[in-house]
Amino acid sequence: MRFPSIAGIRFAPLLAAASLLAGCDPVINIAGANFPSWLFCAICGAIATAVIRPVFVATRVESYLWPLPIVYLSLTVLMGCVVWIIFFNRI
Repeated sequence: MRFPSIAGIRFAPLLAAASLLAGCDPVINIAGANFPSWLFCAICGAIATAVIRPVFVATRVESYLWPLPIVYLSLTVLMGCVVWIIFFNRI
């Protein structure tokens, strides 16, 4: 008799939660193709970060931001959340 592995037991609730929550997000229709709104927000966040970076370089602030990958990743997530609040706020 074969028992399920520990990794499979840990992975199953995560897979179930992801599949149940995937249907809850808003969908954007672009040229007949449906895209999840989180993808739109992630792309907008990355673009906003790419626009803000030259401002940091020009004002010489970037030299004080020492773990740059973490700083820019956090800025991307922040900008994505701001876009989510602006466009998909249902309050």
